[in-house]
Amino acid sequence: MNRAQEVERSINKTFKESIWSKFLKGIKTYDLIQEGDKIAVCISGGKDSMLLAKCMQLLQRYSIYPFEIEYLVMDPGYNPINRKRIEDNAKMLDVPVRIFDTDIFEVVASVDESPCYLCAKMRRGYLYKNAKDLGCNKIALGHHFDDVIETTLMSMFYGSEIKTMMPKLHSQNFEGMELIRPLYMVKEAAIIEWMKHNDLKFIQCACRFTENCVLDGQGGGSKRGEMKALIKKMKKENPYVDMNIFNSTHNVNMDTIQGYRKNGEKHSFLEEYE
Repeated sequence: MNRAQEVERSINKTFKESIWSKFLKGIKTYDLIQEGDKIAVCISGGKDSMLLAKCMQLLQRYSIYPFEIEYLVMDPGYNPINRKRIEDNAKMLDVPVRIFDTDIFEVVASVDESPCYLCAKMRRGYLYKNAKDLGCNKIALGHHFDDVIETTLMSMFYGSEIKTMMPKLHSQNFEGMELIRPLYMVKEAAIIEWMKHNDLKFIQCACRFTENCVLDGQGGGSKRGEMKALIKKMKKENPYVDMNIFNSTHNVNMDTIQGYRKNGEKHSFLEEYE
């Protein structure tokens, strides 16, 4: 077997339970892929998106229903080292990427307020546009289980609302386009183990303005890093706390909620209280 085949084999053999089965379960549970879809797998160059690309390749190869895939890499202004690492990894892993260039980092550099928000919004917009131009009806992102529960906690602690990262979303700005997250049930620890098992080296923090951040999977000084550290600490007392957070968003007890928003409209428990 060549290098790419070895990596593929590890996904559905060595990591069958922790990655491959979870990947398939997420797709089935949330009905993420249908026959005839053309999906743009969006690759940032990190461990998560590269694993997603390989999982999607395997799924396409063994699926009983046909669908198409494009592998998109958007360069927002990476330094040459990161750009080359992405290209080399894609070639080594036999992922036929399409790379398109943007000036996102240049634009964000001139913004003082919420540059990260603007960067994320612009990146998403470019991905949707290029995917749609290629005839895709969906984009697939590499967000995983830990991203979901960390987002849930961040929304409570810093956003004063209960909100999570959804497994799929309809685009509000690109008609007919949908975002899906096939790694929704795959834990980050499994992805890190897969990366180490195969001795893979991916780019870590590609942002031009924070390139001194820590290695993938170790948090950092961000709010997400705080949530990661908090969950890790809580798991020492309760090893199921991460699953409890995840399951809680699937099991909301509306009888004990004071208020909620639906389609932008606020509602109170008093509307139905007698």
